Amino acid sequence: MASKDFFVIPKRYNTWSYALTGVGILSLIVGFLVYGTGDDIHHKTRFWATLLHNSVYFLLIVNASMFFVCATTLAFGGWQMAIRRVPEAISAAVPVVGVIALVVLLAIVFGGHHMTHIYHWTDAEAVQNDPILNGKKPFLNISFFTIWTVLTIGLWSILGYKMRSLSRSTDNSGPLSVQEGKKYIWKNTVWAAIFIVWFALTVMSVTPWLWLMSIDAHWYSTMYSWYTFASSWVAGVALIALFVVYLKNNGYLQYANREHLHDLGILMFAFSIFWAYLWFAQFMLIWYANIPEETVYFGNRTTGVYSGLFWFTFIINFLAPFLILMRRGSKRNYGTITMIAVVILFGHWLDFHQMIFASVASEHVALNLFDFGIAAGFIGVIMLVTGRTLSKFPLVEKNHPFTKESIIHHTT
Repeated sequence: MASKDFFVIPKRYNTWSYALTGVGILSLIVGFLVYGTGDDIHHKTRFWATLLHNSVYFLLIVNASMFFVCATTLAFGGWQMAIRRVPEAISAAVPVVGVIALVVLLAIVFGGHHMTHIYHWTDAEAVQNDPILNGKKPFLNISFFTIWTVLTIGLWSILGYKMRSLSRSTDNSGPLSVQEGKKYIWKNTVWAAIFIVWFALTVMSVTPWLWLMSIDAHWYSTMYSWYTFASSWVAGVALIALFVVYLKNNGYLQYANREHLHDLGILMFAFSIFWAYLWFAQFMLIWYANIPEETVYFGNRTTGVYSGLFWFTFIINFLAPFLILMRRGSKRNYGTITMIAVVILFGHWLDFHQMIFASVASEHVALNLFDFGIAAGFIGVIMLVTGRTLSKFPLVEKNHPFTKESIIHHTT
């Protein structure tokens, strides 16, 4: 095979990956010494909330890559075959980031009194004396949280591995016959459907309730999981776009072109609008009804110290992608796509920050070098895992029945 069929990890890529991972580890150590030790409950809350914010956010966006693979598989979307190995490689980070998130989540729920500032419902005495929390106890309890979290991350990892294994199974098989091709497509469709069902039950339903919404245990929104999905999904597409542009700029992905980049741009454009729709609908309905037990969530975000960050996330996550990606040419320009992808990833990282910290630290905006250092660590880990996965397998699944469709793909 030609050398460009496999990704050769550049020295500079490795240097950046290890450097960012090192920054993350150093930030974790320093953050633990500064915030994680001692008797100050607010400092401990700040330390664990930062780990919660970053581990959940980055886990959701790398898992969105496997959602991309499975959704396009079910849609018989042949266009994505030229870039499919990119989201597959990113999704290989799910088990790694998932283990980190699992440790953080379980450390918080089993952390005793020191952690009740994050998950108030873990305080048995408070639950007993609170009618609302007591009513939610059948599902909002440590046992259910633990079991569901383990199942969520475990099945994301297992089903993602199965999809990647199916993809790689044809690398050395030679051209498939018509019958073999039909059987292969059917098997991919079945496993993709299984992943999508589990994805719907987790990301689009129960998991955001437990991991994020239960921080405000007295408050609830039926749109919350969809809002979380939209945020992590558009950020996930932005991450895929960044790797595609990087590989193209280095002479890889020979079959990918501006047509495929255009489709990724369309997804970022469309789902930025979808996210804004959910942002507005959730906020507007609660504001209009003006019911105290519902408005309490937005009180800390629209009138308190988080108001600037709250409105800024709307600008950066909606107005910027909407105005920039509206033009056809901008969706086909490598520089523009790179810039807006970085903006989207950073914007939704900020949004997840306010989703958590406006509830656990409502008096002041807790955003400093510690937060950015931990985020850098996760970025380094994702780069390491993705780069190594890309280097082990061909960058294009040449024997897939839809590969030719992807090569001749053209958008109007």
